[in-house]
Amino acid sequence: MERRDFLHLGSASLGALLMPAFGHAIAAEELMNPMALSLKKKLADTAMEAATKAGASYCDVRLGRYLNQFIITRDANVESIANTESAGVGVRVIANGAYGFVSTNDMTPDAIANAARQAVAIARANAKMQTEAVRLAPVKGVGEVSWATPFKKDWRLVPIKEKAEMLIAANQAGLAGGASFMRSQLFQINQQKYFASTDGSYIDQDIHRLWAPVTATAVDKTTNKFRTRDGLSTPVGMGFEYLDAKAEDKIAAAGGVATLYKNSYDLIEDARACGRQAREKLTAKSVEPGKYDLVLSPEHLFLTIHESVGHPTELDRVLGYEANYAGTSFATLDKWRSKNFKFGNERVNIIADKTAPGSLGAVGYDDEGVPCKRWDIIKDGVLVNYQATRDQAHIIDEAASHGCSYADSWSSVQFQRMPNVSLAPGKTPLTPDEMVQDVKKGIYILGRGSYSIDQQRYNFQFGGQLYFEIKNGKIVGPLEDVAYQSNTQDFWNACGAICDERDWRFGGSFFDGKGQPSQVSAVSHGSSTTRFNGINVINTARKIS
Repeated sequence: MERRDFLHLGSASLGALLMPAFGHAIAAEELMNPMALSLKKKLADTAMEAATKAGASYCDVRLGRYLNQFIITRDANVESIANTESAGVGVRVIANGAYGFVSTNDMTPDAIANAARQAVAIARANAKMQTEAVRLAPVKGVGEVSWATPFKKDWRLVPIKEKAEMLIAANQAGLAGGASFMRSQLFQINQQKYFASTDGSYIDQDIHRLWAPVTATAVDKTTNKFRTRDGLSTPVGMGFEYLDAKAEDKIAAAGGVATLYKNSYDLIEDARACGRQAREKLTAKSVEPGKYDLVLSPEHLFLTIHESVGHPTELDRVLGYEANYAGTSFATLDKWRSKNFKFGNERVNIIADKTAPGSLGAVGYDDEGVPCKRWDIIKDGVLVNYQATRDQAHIIDEAASHGCSYADSWSSVQFQRMPNVSLAPGKTPLTPDEMVQDVKKGIYILGRGSYSIDQQRYNFQFGGQLYFEIKNGKIVGPLEDVAYQSNTQDFWNACGAICDERDWRFGGSFFDGKGQPSQVSAVSHGSSTTRFNGINVINTARKIS
């Protein structure tokens, strides 16, 4: 499956696809029954002892219990409710300088010890085909520690009836606003992850994530033309309190064309706007192709950051080790070694951060037991670093891993995955309205839409959800059929202004695909509203003769 298809699946098919991957169905009350910490440690010790006796020089063990609740509605109906659970253990070893990995859902000591011995046998077989031994950057064992996503309201304790009624109310608001059809969903995830290694770490983590996407469809029954408008919610690493909208979290979009939220979300209000603006799209003016200054909202720009900065600075792509899901990277090591490769202009500062509260990528430790941190990737426009795991760090002269190793399940082997990658806010006070005032010919874009990028993450095309024409410093009306084209280096060097920290907020991807076999991860990307000058815009309308 192509990555773009995976990320844009309809809600019903998405739910059907995810449920087998995330485990078997369970009763809702079973979501609150964790495995005893003492049992986790005992099983981990069993695996490490068996691996060491079999000849492993290193072993790590990941015990996981992955819980999910999906609720999918359309108009006045609940289409699907599912609670799923997946539990098991993955054992990774190094023997004779090579990796071996085995997983099992049999959580008995004998089965886990046997998995560890099989992992060693696989490592020895792999070593015969390997020309260079695995080199792990050192990590100090942290002993017995724990970390949990900070939250105020546990989604597992909120009655399903209450959640379903909230989604139906959002659908009704969208229909009242002008939609012909409404679909709203709720994805809730709890990962109970336990990591242990022969380095001396026993790390227990409790991770929570939530996303409430909504889509309105408006149909012109005379012409059979239809348009959609997706919600502008952000998937988050928070509890159910995210859906308790707070007035102080409201952020007005430039020109008042939408109401946005920084730390919470009003699902009903946004659904009503979805219905109204989907209807308005039916009569919006089609864009004239040409060069425009683009004012990009964080709810849109996150995906451009993800594709054009996040993926090409993954070190495994840079090295050519990973080429699945749109290729390798143009940001090769020679550009980094030059110390003067202008990825963007001096305004552009891109930071990697797995510690930001409320973000999808926030955890205390990665899946190699490395404490998570923050570091620069692009500094004053110059490429200064990548994203690296323990076995990659030495390649870029790093003394330690960046802490961005991740596996989407106990049954998957961990590998390099993107941390939160974000554009730093502007240093000069600037609001979106003030930014628009400096634009003579431009387009204001909100929300994620279509996207395409080449195998080296260089040439690309992006669309959005909402487009508004800017003329002589004012937003004059909605547009349709908009997509912009550029290459990564030209685009980021065209960055003309960045709003300040008051406007800075996260967007994110709940199901980012990578690898073969494919794994998914959740990652956030923050920014303020940002302007890019002189970007090529095309008209995407299909011409019918």
